[in-house]
Amino acid sequence: MKILRLMVLCGAGLLLAACEVGPNFLRPAAPVVSGYAKTPLPKRTAAAKVAGGAAQRFLRGRDIPGAWWRLFRSADLDRLIAVALKSNPDLDAAQAALREAQENVYAGEGALFPTVSAGASATREQVPGASLGLRQPSVRLDLVTASLDIAYAPDVFGGTRRAIESLEAQAAYQHFELEATYLTLTSNVVTAAVSDARLRDEIAATREIIGIESDQLRLLRHQLTLGATSGAAVLAQQAALAQTRASLPPLQKQLALTRNQLAALTGRFPSEAGPEAFTLASLHLPQDIPVSLPSQLVRQRPDVRAAEAELHAASANIGVATANELPQFAITGAYGATAANFAKLLSPGTLVWNIGGSVLQRLFDGGTLLHKRRAAVAAYDRAAAVYRGVVLGAFQNVADALRALEFDAETLKAQAAAESAAKDSLDIARRQFHIGAINYLTLLNADRTYEQARIALVQAQANRFADTAALFQALGGGWWNRHDVSPADKGSPDRFALPLPIRTP
Repeated sequence: MKILRLMVLCGAGLLLAACEVGPNFLRPAAPVVSGYAKTPLPKRTAAAKVAGGAAQRFLRGRDIPGAWWRLFRSADLDRLIAVALKSNPDLDAAQAALREAQENVYAGEGALFPTVSAGASATREQVPGASLGLRQPSVRLDLVTASLDIAYAPDVFGGTRRAIESLEAQAAYQHFELEATYLTLTSNVVTAAVSDARLRDEIAATREIIGIESDQLRLLRHQLTLGATSGAAVLAQQAALAQTRASLPPLQKQLALTRNQLAALTGRFPSEAGPEAFTLASLHLPQDIPVSLPSQLVRQRPDVRAAEAELHAASANIGVATANELPQFAITGAYGATAANFAKLLSPGTLVWNIGGSVLQRLFDGGTLLHKRRAAVAAYDRAAAVYRGVVLGAFQNVADALRALEFDAETLKAQAAAESAAKDSLDIARRQFHIGAINYLTLLNADRTYEQARIALVQAQANRFADTAALFQALGGGWWNRHDVSPADKGSPDRFALPLPIRTP
């Protein structure tokens, strides 16, 4: 065992004197911008006296709750998301990917330790006696060997530690990919629920319009029997009613597809879709909207953090490639015994051992290692460019969502006024048509105007809910305030501690 102690002492000495070649990773600084757009946001959006028409306030610097979807105050929505977080297969895949990456880190850390192997062998052979200087025609020889082999590659230039650093960065990437999967899933469930509510309200509005037009058709038929109107007016009304009825099946088709989407998001088959039925009136529009500071956004967005982790891994890989160009050290040793049979294996005089060290420096390889290091540098440059692009996209997403909420409120206010005016105009036109003050075409125009305004109002209401969810997603969804990720997703560390801590920023 003196050999093992000697190797450990030598390895520890080399580690203490070791360095880590390659660049030390520095986290990119946050963009120096004061806002998300050139013109400041209003303190409060416009308001309208309809469902989803409340004014929204933008609260600069306010933190985002982890369960942000609860701000919509829908028990059905909360239940759907709870089921999705438990049963969605994309989450299971992302969690398994994180465990895989973390176990690869633990596997990589094993390279900092010596490898110890035990072996035993037994051979029997017959050789001519003359070859051994004996008179016997042949001699039978037995040989039994047992040994403990030790090998250790000191990480003199830190290549192994850089490789572990790269694996840790890849595990961080998978962690943020998991958070992005959580965020995408919850956002998709909210968006699908809003679509479900919009389609149900559009179907209800279309059926209301069908009822109005059916009443008008009955009136026209009655007037036709009295000779008070023409057959052309009846036919025109029949065509208008048929056209409105024709718009109903596509809406029902979209609703069925949305229900199937909700089932898939919650890990269920279409035949197992839940009973939840949303309406815009059943959802509460969040009125206090937290808006993170631009300097915080790059720390909050999972996609930005994932791109940063890839950049970190690329930086560590430069160190690995650089270390591969430098001398490679190795220490080997063996301790055992050799005897003619197992009974004599522990007898005096059977002990064998060896210890050795080596250093290898590649002198010529056709430029292979040089170009691999240059490729690692180019990969870092690519990762840096990708990171900048992801950051720009993140700021664009937030700016788009903020402006969308601002103008959604203006649109809803105007559309609510238009729908109210169109409804009043239709009521007046119907009364005037009853007394013969206007012709049928004027009534038909009023009917069409109301139909368009009614559907547009529903769509404007839904846009505010959907764009509010889009803003929460763009801001990162508050994953840093969530605590529902299973500790098992982090993998199982080995029972050994590292000889030296790995330096990471």
